[in-house]
Amino acid sequence: MSLIRSRLPAPRKVALARIPTPLQPLPRTSEALGVEVLCKRDDLTGAELSGNKVRKLEYLFAEALDQGADTVITCGGEQSNHCRATALAATRLGLGSTLLLRTDDPARPPATTGNILLDRLAGAEVRWISRPDWAHRDELMAAEAARLRAAGRTPYVIPEGGSNATGSWGYVMAAQELADDLATLPPRPTTIVYACGSGGTGAGLVLGAKLAGLAARDVRVAGVNVCDDRAYFVAAITRICGDLLARWPMAATVDAADVDIVDGHVGLGYARSRPEELMTIRDLARRDAIILDPVYTGKAFHGVVTELARDRARFGERIVFVHTGGIFGLFGNATAELAPLL
Repeated sequence: MSLIRSRLPAPRKVALARIPTPLQPLPRTSEALGVEVLCKRDDLTGAELSGNKVRKLEYLFAEALDQGADTVITCGGEQSNHCRATALAATRLGLGSTLLLRTDDPARPPATTGNILLDRLAGAEVRWISRPDWAHRDELMAAEAARLRAAGRTPYVIPEGGSNATGSWGYVMAAQELADDLATLPPRPTTIVYACGSGGTGAGLVLGAKLAGLAARDVRVAGVNVCDDRAYFVAAITRICGDLLARWPMAATVDAADVDIVDGHVGLGYARSRPEELMTIRDLARRDAIILDPVYTGKAFHGVVTELARDRARFGERIVFVHTGGIFGLFGNATAELAPLL
């Protein structure tokens, strides 16, 4: 553990993730794109708990247990990696879970495939909500918590994506891990790139990079948003960082100028894929055997490919792509969409 990491006032966590994860060179992708590309393999944080969410859940579940919770409540899209990881982590720790999953028609929910299958295997209580109701997800989770309390349970609400001050500690610490990774490589202008879907991973990386002094080593952090827009995530990330620093004061600040969001790659919308995005997933698998997902990492990496085609120097001389997982999402609707491209 680095000296900086050991001095951070991180809250208690429960051990769920298999970390540190490796930083893997992608030689054939680097040759194809004309820039050095490495992959931070956070898809290897576990098998059933694969992906970035488990880093956040280590801190969130510790807080839930400290508050005496016996059930956790969270929300996400129908193939949510976060909800799958939450359900399985809850089961591992002996807690119940309730998931509010967004779908087009709650009266006709999607098939039990991919992450939904794993949610069900974990014993999660699934409640389907419509896209219009999604705008009120915080109120709906609060109502679920009230229902459970009335039944004598002790619920703990985990926000969308685990993206709050507590959960973001997972990526504050991951940034220290990345600093250690990069210290073993020759110095060169580097951009750490991640898929931005709810802001918690970005908040942790931005604040963690500041605490690790990565800017002085010509390393910056950039998120490719897979939903909403730049303004939304600049506001969300600065808010989460402000909340974290208010609870755990440190010698750092984060403002809007610190948040780099590479906008313009949402495409058809959240969890909706274009053929060119799916071809990027196919191409990376065939070049370097890295499997991306259609909702987050595939869309974000396609954004990287598109930006490099416009400006080869967009991300400096080296890209570190944070693979935030999501492989189970390939086994939902994406299966039929990918098949004709193979």
